[in-house]
Parts: sequence; C-alpha cells; structure tokens
Amino acid sequence: MMDFEKIAVLDNDIEAQFVASVLEDRSIPHVLQSYRDTAYDGLFQTQRGWGQVNAPASYRDEILEIVSEARRQAAEKQETE
Repeated sequence: MMDFEKIAVLDNDIEAQFVASVLEDRSIPHVLQSYRDTAYDGLFQTQRGWGQVNAPASYRDEILEIVSEARRQAAEKQETE
C-alpha cells in the first residue's frame, strides 16, 4: 500500500474537479479531502481553501504542475472576462 501525503491545497471546487479529472486521466493515485464541515456551514473553506489533494510523494512534482496549470488557466480566463 502506498503512503499518501498532503501535496497541495486547492482553492475551490472547480479547481478540485479539474485537478481530479487530470489525475484520473493520468492514472495518478490520489484522494481529495474537502475542508467543508457541515456543522460550521463551510466556514473553514473560506479561510483555508476548498481542501487538499493527497497522493504518494513520488507524484508531488507532477501534481504541483497540474495545480499550477489549473490556476494559470483560471487567471487567464478572468483576465479575458
């Protein structure tokens, strides 16, 4: 069994969906962990981000590159709107 560790904090659910989709397409083992807590109605998501992606350390660089690309594309889209 592989050991999973925190690789990156994700900013929002759209970023999380995009990153998860790319990781699945590349067959990269991962687990998305949301920070949402229904008892606090998502309060911590506004402070800490949407959640995190956990994966084996050997995939760290590739995952960080995917997250960076997702953020770059989101920033470009905001600039054109």
